[in-house]
Amino acid sequence: MKIAAAQISCVLGDLAANLARLRDFSIRARANGVELIVFPEMVDTGYAMSTIQAHAKSWSEGAVPVLREIARDLRLAIVCGLSQREGNRIFNAQIFIDATGEIAAHYRKTHLFSPAPIEEHKCFTAGSEFTAVDLAEMRFGGSICYDLRFPEVYRTLATESGANVFLISSAWPFPRVEHLRVLATARAIENQSYVILANRVGTDDGITFCGNSAIIDPAGVIVAAASAEREELIEAEISFDLIKAVREGMPVFAHRRTDLYGPPNSST
Repeated sequence: MKIAAAQISCVLGDLAANLARLRDFSIRARANGVELIVFPEMVDTGYAMSTIQAHAKSWSEGAVPVLREIARDLRLAIVCGLSQREGNRIFNAQIFIDATGEIAAHYRKTHLFSPAPIEEHKCFTAGSEFTAVDLAEMRFGGSICYDLRFPEVYRTLATESGANVFLISSAWPFPRVEHLRVLATARAIENQSYVILANRVGTDDGITFCGNSAIIDPAGVIVAAASAEREELIEAEISFDLIKAVREGMPVFAHRRTDLYGPPNSST
């Protein structure tokens, strides 16, 4: 199965311009035989809390109907980080649209980045559950940016949801670029799963994003990688047979000591 990660910049608050980018990258990917494309975080509004608060849409309008049309027209599955307004709440969300244009699933970011000046918790409501969907022989688990720092997310997706491909939509900034590389590779190695990382480039509201989108295989080998600064489309074939071979060669899941991994003692 051929997968792509689209490393793009965005225009703050300009839905039409951002959708034009999404369409262009989707067309390019499909022309290359890609079956699933992954886009970064908050690509409808751009990544700035004040802009998101002003422009976040319900999924009955805004970017989602257009993305469903693109997916249906191209016969291409699309995973994308978007705003999601629901009543007086806004979620930092990731949508899974299948190749027929149907919404197969969605994920709402569970770990909000709270340090100033970003303070996501003042804009977003945190999600409360993980999401995984089947495509071809594999099972795809969703996550967004800061979630990458929490290995529990990916171990839970792998062991409880059966995920063996992790899709990460991200707007990761330059000061912590080395963390992005190391953490993404670690999540692949420790869970013997593919990581498809689509990160932003460009600058929104003074925050410059570090690119370095990557496709990493279950052995931790980076099979496709993007630059730090340019818009790029990276592609790679992924294979269930490789997941199976890596896990059989090093059966770490069978060796887990779950009797020791219970919740911490809450007594004082």
